[in-house]
Amino acid sequence: MVDDVDRTTPDKGALRTAVLAARRLLSPQQRRAESLALREHLSAIATPGTTACAYVPVGTEPGSPEMLDALVSAGVRVLLPVARELDGVPQPLSWGEYRSPADLVAAPFGLREPAQPWLPPAAISGAALVVVPALAVDRTGARLGRGAGYYDRTLALAAPDARLVAVVRDDEIVDLLPAEDHDVAMTHALTPGRGLVTLGA
Repeated sequence: MVDDVDRTTPDKGALRTAVLAARRLLSPQQRRAESLALREHLSAIATPGTTACAYVPVGTEPGSPEMLDALVSAGVRVLLPVARELDGVPQPLSWGEYRSPADLVAAPFGLREPAQPWLPPAAISGAALVVVPALAVDRTGARLGRGAGYYDRTLALAAPDARLVAVVRDDEIVDLLPAEDHDVAMTHALTPGRGLVTLGA
């Protein structure tokens, strides 16, 4: 569990290792149950006629592509991230429109993404909801990602009133995480057991 890590001297690497190890211990049945719960919670906060930026969960990340289908069924336009580097430096995320799992293609880093054409990074500014992968999030909204920096370079382009929602497991909401000045705070977390949790209040 994340709380097993000593945060008196915060170490993002140790936190990432602890979270990933805990996620690998989940049974397929537990993973499936949590994915279904996240889909239901996401459906409940979807607003028809709006745009949401989301992502395709991979590996041990909470959730499933069914979350995306739930948004589409609710009348939400869904954009998915396209991650690329330039001269070895991660760039702000571009976006592709999601329609169905069958339309996704293989992408770098073992990800799945929509085929071209893609929208520029600024497309995130039109999203009322931005669903973000995370390893943990704290009560102030600080998010622990995988460290590549794609979202750090992108979230600052989101609309000021957008809901920025980190998807984590219930025990991955913690009291305090290390944060840096450039980090964009999450406004909410979404967990299987607790649903939408307001952060930073």
